[in-house]
Amino acid sequence: MSVLNFKIIGIAGTNGSGKDSVGEMLADRHGWLFVSVSEFLRDEARKRGLPIEREVLRTISAEWRREFGVGVLADKAVELFKHSGGKYKGLAVAPMRNPGEAQRVKDLDGKLIWVDADPQVRYKRIYSRQRSAEDKKTFEQFLAEEQAEMNHYGDEATLNMSGVKAKADIYLENNGSIEQFQAAVEKALGLT
Repeated sequence: MSVLNFKIIGIAGTNGSGKDSVGEMLADRHGWLFVSVSEFLRDEARKRGLPIEREVLRTISAEWRREFGVGVLADKAVELFKHSGGKYKGLAVAPMRNPGEAQRVKDLDGKLIWVDADPQVRYKRIYSRQRSAEDKKTFEQFLAEEQAEMNHYGDEATLNMSGVKAKADIYLENNGSIEQFQAAVEKALGLT
């Protein structure tokens, strides 16, 4: 894929840390297109008649990476941007869960943000949103699931959050208010 003349930000981090908040803020306040690649996976699970659960989404993402390359989810987001008619100032893509996705963003001269927060804070955020079965779990299940995603196992197509974190250009903590976090993101990206 050739390098496009646009701004791209890949957003990665721990579950419930505020990845979507970064993307939504870039969209709402700065005119960027925000693409949650998890929606591609949820749509595919629905097409297959499968439950919207993290393990199902992990399986689909690994299948796609094996079939279409490790940067496939980032590529799908770039395609949406290309077909947007130039109405956006940039592209924010979340979540980056495989080093191949993160590298694709970097290959397009993009930056990768890693977002984290205290585990209790993140668990409360996820538990309060209860968007689907994927969010219904105990704190212990939440931590175990995160460990499984952080510690790589399997081939290059499987999740490897530690590998993504190692590629990050910007590291942000999100333990305070949304206003504090937005200000930190804007400062880190030079948008203020």
